[in-house]
Amino acid sequence: MKTLRIAISDLEFNKFGLNSDEISFSELLDVVSSELSKQRLKKSIELAEKFGLSKITMDEIKKEVTAVRKNEKNYFYPAFYADGLST
Repeated sequence: MKTLRIAISDLEFNKFGLNSDEISFSELLDVVSSELSKQRLKKSIELAEKFGLSKITMDEIKKEVTAVRKNEKNYFYPAFYADGLST
């Protein structure tokens, strides 16, 4: 097993809720993944609000998903299906 030393500020140490100077790599991945997920969610919420998507109802979402799935072959990959590359 190898040991990797990483230096972070006290602010980051506290921000990530770390409580030990030694953690496993899988624990570090969990901490970083969790923070990245929070950042992506925050950005998604900001974009949804910016473009008015935060006001869409669940019924509207279901209708949109159904329409996209129904027209998927014709809308997303017309050349792919036209060339007979997929069934």
